[in-house]
Amino acid sequence: MMVQAETAAEKSDLRARMRAKRLAYAAVAPPIIPPREFLDKVQPTSVVASYVAMADEADPGLLTLAAHQAGCQIALPHITTRAAPMRFLAWRPGAPLVDGPFGLRQPPADAPALSPDIILTPLIAFDRQLNRLGQGAGYYDRAFAALAAVLRIGVAWSIQRAEAVPVDPWDVPLHGVIDEYGWNGPEPR
Repeated sequence: MMVQAETAAEKSDLRARMRAKRLAYAAVAPPIIPPREFLDKVQPTSVVASYVAMADEADPGLLTLAAHQAGCQIALPHITTRAAPMRFLAWRPGAPLVDGPFGLRQPPADAPALSPDIILTPLIAFDRQLNRLGQGAGYYDRAFAALAAVLRIGVAWSIQRAEAVPVDPWDVPLHGVIDEYGWNGPEPR
């Protein structure tokens, strides 16, 4: 139990430091351009789950548009309560969104549910092994556990890369991270 408490404290400290860095960088950050490695992964039959960036999060908008233009179905997260699992609901770029919990913009609850092949995920920090530090509510962790075969891609700015991200047993690493410089794949340990 002590190890989990130490990891929680380390995560909290890293979140605070990285949020400050992200906030300072967001005003001058360049857009996230779809790299070839991402475009090679999207197929017309793919369902790509993206998100609507909040505040100083890296915006996946151009990635979402590229996937849509490639013929992919797009889904966005839909959250109702902290305890309920996150669902991915169908959405088309430009279609109306509704206000959700925590300031999220999400599809209406009656939009069709989709099972994603690729999930573009926001994050606070990532490391060379593609461990991801999120907001701390666990929505994406639970989605990754339920959708083990899905391709998990973080969207971030390079300043969000940490030397090491503390991990818990339930944390699932990403397959890649896209930042303003392109694709970041796993590096040898």
